[in-house]
Amino acid sequence: MGFVANQYRRSWLAAPVCAISAAVGLLCGLPAGAQSGAPAVQSETAASGKALTDRGAEAYEAGNYSAALVVFRRAAAIGDVDAMVYLGVMYGTGRGVDLDSATAMTWFRQAAAAGNSQAMCNIGLIYFQGLGQEKNYREALSWFRSAANSGNTEAMFNVGVLYRDGLGVTVNYPEALRWFRRAAGEGDYTAANAIGVMYQQGLGVAVDYAEAMRWYLKAADAGNDTAMYNIGVLWEGGLGITQNRDQAIAWYRKAAAAGNELAKAALKSLGVKG
Repeated sequence: MGFVANQYRRSWLAAPVCAISAAVGLLCGLPAGAQSGAPAVQSETAASGKALTDRGAEAYEAGNYSAALVVFRRAAAIGDVDAMVYLGVMYGTGRGVDLDSATAMTWFRQAAAAGNSQAMCNIGLIYFQGLGQEKNYREALSWFRSAANSGNTEAMFNVGVLYRDGLGVTVNYPEALRWFRRAAGEGDYTAANAIGVMYQQGLGVAVDYAEAMRWYLKAADAGNDTAMYNIGVLWEGGLGITQNRDQAIAWYRKAAAAGNELAKAALKSLGVKG
C-alpha cells in the first residue's frame, strides 16, 4: 500500500494572473466632477501601464521572454505593479534574463510596497528557499502572513505548512489546520488535500478516514493529482471503507495520467499498467 502524500508548498515564484484583452482603452473614466475631454494624467498613465502589461503577459505566456521583458520594463516605469511582479519572476527564474535573485527581490519589494499580495508571497518564497541568501523561515512566515492577510490563498497555504512542519515556529497543528481551512474556503485545493492528510494521519485531530476522503474528493474533483493518489491509498488499504483493489487502481490511474509519480509507482507495485 502506498504512503499518504502531502503537497508541500508552491514550488516557485508566481506571476500575477492578468486578464488579457485584445483591445484595452488608454483613457480611464473621468472622476466625478471632472470636465469632459480633460482626463487626469495619472489615470491615463495607469491605464497605459495596464495595457502594456497585458501585452507583455501575452508575450510571456507565449514564451517570448525578450519581448515581454521590454514591455514589462516600460509598464513598470510608469508604475504598473503587475509588471513589477512579472519582472521579479523573470529575474528570479532566469526567464529571458540572467538569474538574479537580488534584482528579483528589488522588484518584488517595490510591488509589495504598493500592496501586491503575490509579490509579498514571492518574497516569502525567496526567504523560504534561500534564493541568493540563507534560508529564513521566520522572515518567510512574516511575508506569507502579510500576503495571506491581503487575500492570497497560496500564502495562506504556506503559512499552514510552516505551522504544520514547525519551520521557524513550534509545530502547531490547530493553527496549521486553521490556515488550511481558510485557504480551502477560498478555493485552494492544495489546502483541501492538506486537510485530508491531517485527518488521515491524526495531526491535531482524531483520525477520521471519512473526513479525509471528503477533503480528498474536493481536491480531486478540482484536478489535484495528489488527492487522487491519496484516495487510491484509502481504497487500497481499506481505510474507513471496504478495501477495493479496482477502485484503488482506478484512482491511481487518474493520478498517474495527471503526472503523479507516486501513483505510477503504486500501479507498478500492483502489477498493472498506468
